Amino acid sequence: MPHFIVEYSANLDGDVDFPDLFEQLTTVAQETGVFPLGGIRIRAHRCEHFRVAEGDPENRFIQLTIKVGTGRSEETLKEVGDTLHAFFTEYLSSLFDTRYLSFGLELTELHPTLNYKKNNIHQKLAK
Repeated sequence: MPHFIVEYSANLDGDVDFPDLFEQLTTVAQETGVFPLGGIRIRAHRCEHFRVAEGDPENRFIQLTIKVGTGRSEETLKEVGDTLHAFFTEYLSSLFDTRYLSFGLELTELHPTLNYKKNNIHQKLAK
């Protein structure tokens, strides 16, 4: 964990370099000291059909959902949320200067017993 899920409006194509964003997001996530590299998952979903506000086709959006495992304090999660929000705000600053853009971030903690996973990537990275 965590899973970073980016939903974005199709009219952002060409405005965001997603491989670069993912590389930087991985670094920022690791630098929090909360998430091990082997647990980080990042994906983006392009929304072909969308409406933002009054429907102006120039309006754009990015919604980041972060799903994390249980066991961290609310203070720790708040610090992580603040750090990631600041990173995205800075990363998107040039878009805010030139485009109509809405950005949102939600951090959710997964259920402690109804969350199942198996991951051998940690062992690979330890070698």
